[in-house]
Amino acid sequence: MDHYKVLGLHKKASKEEIKQAFRKLALQFHPDKHSHSPQHLKDSATLKFKQLSEAYDTLIDDRKRADYNLRRNAQNTGYKYDNYRNRGKSSNYSNFYGHGYGYGYGNGYSGTAYRGAGVSVSTKFEIFLRFLTTRSFLLNAAFVGVLLGGTFVVDAGGKALWERHNPGKSFEEAMESIEKAKANKDDSI
Repeated sequence: MDHYKVLGLHKKASKEEIKQAFRKLALQFHPDKHSHSPQHLKDSATLKFKQLSEAYDTLIDDRKRADYNLRRNAQNTGYKYDNYRNRGKSSNYSNFYGHGYGYGYGNGYSGTAYRGAGVSVSTKFEIFLRFLTTRSFLLNAAFVGVLLGGTFVVDAGGKALWERHNPGKSFEEAMESIEKAKANKDDSI
């Protein structure tokens, strides 16, 4: 099921367009509106309303939408992205096909991607970007940044402190004079 087709939208639809399309179609297919209709129309409207709700839930949430777009693109390029299988465990974020959104347990192949014929560069790039934006990667990158920044600040602070207490003499000149003094002391012994 294509969530964009269900709501009658294009892939780059804004959140406001998604909301408007859902509201319009939800009013049309709401089960309460068809309570006095024949059973087959009632069942059809209920199914359509469930599909609309699922499409809306997926497309309105940025993280779920990105995951859905990645899978959709992967299917179109022959790439099987089976990262979030949800079998046996309940998940509030499970969609119509049994795919969870990172909160379930896999079937032993969780977290892996299988290469199919015709893997596109854009799909690989999207997976790479997805990795770069994971919480653990960003936290580790921030931690490394803090350490490197702290090292730079301490180094710059040490040089500034030296120059304040020893005006007119650079740190390198002082180290050279210490080495000369050591050499002279060793020669005199």
